[in-house]
Amino acid sequence: QVQLVESGGGLVQAGGSLRLSCAATGSIFSTNFMAWYRQAPGKQRELVAAIPSGGSTNYADSVKGRFTISRDNAKNTMYLQMNSLHPADTAVYYCTARVRRSWSARREYDYWGQGTQVTVSS
Repeated sequence: QVQLVESGGGLVQAGGSLRLSCAATGSIFSTNFMAWYRQAPGKQRELVAAIPSGGSTNYADSVKGRFTISRDNAKNTMYLQMNSLHPADTAVYYCTARVRRSWSARREYDYWGQGTQVTVSS
């Protein structure tokens, strides 16, 4: 099976930095799309940053200029460097990956990690 595990969350003061990691393991032929989402209490889960195939990146307006998404395709690992953190960034951060599990797979599947808590104090 495919599993995604996030790490790197924690408690930081406003203006601080964190680096999140998401490692995908298991039967993976290709990971064509990876993204970070976040969800604050009482709020809808929202896209933070995405890195589809081709190397292009997309960011929510609220994090542009502060967050950087990247991935190591050889390791099936994605990162989110978060700088100049704001209290509004406080949320559980989830990684997701669209995975083709083998060359003969009929379709791709989306997988989600368990989430990692990011808390930014004022």
